[in-house]
Amino acid sequence: MRGWWQDLTDLVLPAECGGCGRPRTVLCPECRAALTGAVPSRVRPEPEPPGLPVVHAAAPYEDEVRAVLLAHKERGALMLARPLGAALAGAVRAGLATGGGSGLAGLVPGVGSGAAGFVPGGGGPGGPVGVGGSMTPVSLVPVPSAPWAVRARGHDPARRIALAAAGELRRTGTPARVVAVLRQRRAVADQSGLNSRQRLDNLAGALEVPAGGARLLAGGGRVVIVDDLMTTGASLTEAARALKAVLVARTGPYGRVTPKVTGEGMSQATATGVGRPEAVREMRGTNGAEGMLAAAVVAATPASFEINRN
Repeated sequence: MRGWWQDLTDLVLPAECGGCGRPRTVLCPECRAALTGAVPSRVRPEPEPPGLPVVHAAAPYEDEVRAVLLAHKERGALMLARPLGAALAGAVRAGLATGGGSGLAGLVPGVGSGAAGFVPGGGGPGGPVGVGGSMTPVSLVPVPSAPWAVRARGHDPARRIALAAAGELRRTGTPARVVAVLRQRRAVADQSGLNSRQRLDNLAGALEVPAGGARLLAGGGRVVIVDDLMTTGASLTEAARALKAVLVARTGPYGRVTPKVTGEGMSQATATGVGRPEAVREMRGTNGAEGMLAAAVVAATPASFEINRN
């Protein structure tokens, strides 16, 4: 009878911790602390690919964190999606709190620079602070896995973690949703074994937002590209390119603006649909498009954390 009961519980409870192998737990306290205990940080790969948005990560990709991500992605430990989503939600909050993606103001419908903002420590650790009683919504756009990888694994890891992160953000007071608008438009090679330059070439032009995708993003607030892991930044860079192509085509490189020249000859603009006039930077180049997106990941290579300390 005891053996039967143990077999039954093995079907319901994980046989071991996804990080260290401790029996009878989804994630032991020590591994959970490694995943979510540190303050999320901005990360930058070296070399940093042109077009990579500002990226925040919850933890370095090493030891227990690496084991947890691999257990979820490759071994189908789907119960790890919730703690991984909590870690990703922390990285999203960190990006919003430090201004990541602040260039979205006036660029994406429903986002205003004078609307609800995020400040460190507001409404709890890294929590949102609403202006005028409202909260800035967040649209999480997961980087899609290749169709062959989804078939082989039986699930899309980044999308599953994004759904868990959106739930965690909503639970802590941030309106959030997952908008899975990115699709692969062509086959790509397996990224393992490729260097940073080869990964960029492999993914160049591989993603697209299908017809109707821009409409799904409208009114969704800040747009944050999310993934489980960043190594070279090639996937996030390609995702940002595909999204910017749609958002800029819909709103223009600086959003819906009405130029106005002041007495000093400086170019300003009134953002429509935002609620009040806002001065924006001089309208030239593509700087506005570059500030439209932010990115967040569960983990990144340890070296990508170190570069910010120099």
